[in-house]
Amino acid sequence: MVIVQAGFQHLLVFPTWKKDYSPKMGAYSSNLSPDQFLFAMVGMREFVAGILWVRADSFFDEGNYDAVLPLLRVVTWLDPHQIDVYSTGMWHIAYNFTDAEQRSDRRYIPTALAFGKEGAEKNPDTYEMFFEVGWLWYHKIDDNYSNSVKWFELAATKKDMEEAAARKNLLPMAYQRNGQVDDALKLYFGLFDDAKKRYEKESAYGYHQNKDTIENNIDTTLVRMSQRGFFASKGGYFNTGDYDTKPPFNVGFSVKATVEDPKVVRFEGTWNVLPVGTRIRVVLKDADLVDDQPAGMVWDKGSAIDLEPSTKVTYMQEQLFVRNRRFNKRVDMSNDQTMYPFKGKNYVLEFYYNPRSAPPHMQDKFGWNGEGITDPNFLNSEIRPGQRVIFARLKMTRDQLLRRGEWMSEVPVAKTSNYKDQREFKDTDILIVPNIRATEQTKTEP
Repeated sequence: MVIVQAGFQHLLVFPTWKKDYSPKMGAYSSNLSPDQFLFAMVGMREFVAGILWVRADSFFDEGNYDAVLPLLRVVTWLDPHQIDVYSTGMWHIAYNFTDAEQRSDRRYIPTALAFGKEGAEKNPDTYEMFFEVGWLWYHKIDDNYSNSVKWFELAATKKDMEEAAARKNLLPMAYQRNGQVDDALKLYFGLFDDAKKRYEKESAYGYHQNKDTIENNIDTTLVRMSQRGFFASKGGYFNTGDYDTKPPFNVGFSVKATVEDPKVVRFEGTWNVLPVGTRIRVVLKDADLVDDQPAGMVWDKGSAIDLEPSTKVTYMQEQLFVRNRRFNKRVDMSNDQTMYPFKGKNYVLEFYYNPRSAPPHMQDKFGWNGEGITDPNFLNSEIRPGQRVIFARLKMTRDQLLRRGEWMSEVPVAKTSNYKDQREFKDTDILIVPNIRATEQTKTEP
């Protein structure tokens, strides 16, 4: 009977399935053993997928992350409606592949996006994968916020999103990061009306808490729109008023990169902002990167799911944390040959600060679009349309980064023209903060 069933499947059912219903991932069937493939063909695909997913979970527990990737692909091929597999796999691909210092291998982000987009395509009736893709843009990529808005909006159209109140509240935050402050406020009012009706209908504590949270968000947003001069800009009288974003603050950015050892770079620099909260992005990448974008790369490369990123591309991204107007960060890439192959001849170091990613207390001065920020050397209003950001670029060669040739005995250094060497500064946990009554920030010696 099994033989007859297999023949029936092979001659009649399988050709129709392959033509009209296959996820078009047949190449991945080679990852199945013959008995697993037979189970799939006789209608036990979901059963096999469940077994494989249990096996993948054991690999997670063992930290054997590379072994998980093919299983993720096979499980979603067998059962494309396992949303947990898509969401977990997307998180795994984007976050779990790290170097010795826990920096993510961002070469995997295009794969994670493609995986999430496929999950959304296969499961269009639920918000979950649409939300997960939006969250990846919002949190991990932390740039190109129009994409997070796009996917959060798609998630909001799904019926089951009505029961995900906390997640619904992320869309207005994405609007603000995308410069759509009016849309954020409008949505907050709509969410508040819905939350109020829900609480009146069922007076559970969670509904009450959600209503209060949204109301607080409305109040806070209105205050910020007023104090940052947003309403004044809309009304055309920003130049005549006194707002927190005026006059623009000179951040005084400068940086020096020193290659202390092969693949070990120390970044030192200045940032004339005293309150804690500044994180400056630094990116080291190939100078001839095909999918290049200033301070990043083109993350969305379509729907193709490539489980193996290019072994020739080097891409490192780190945050330089500022305290007491300085930053000093040692980045060691020497223990991760696969993640940082350094195959090219030339590289760029890019330094980037975008107020839209800044915490609220920094945005109170800089504004949503950077109207309260300036720098005589590195203010840039081109690489992110409609925004004023800080952007600087330095160049280095592979020989410099690997300390080869003439650089074996000479220390490679790249720095901005305005960088001035400071006398030795011993890092400390003591933070210098402005006096609450101070009218201006005073310079502090180390």
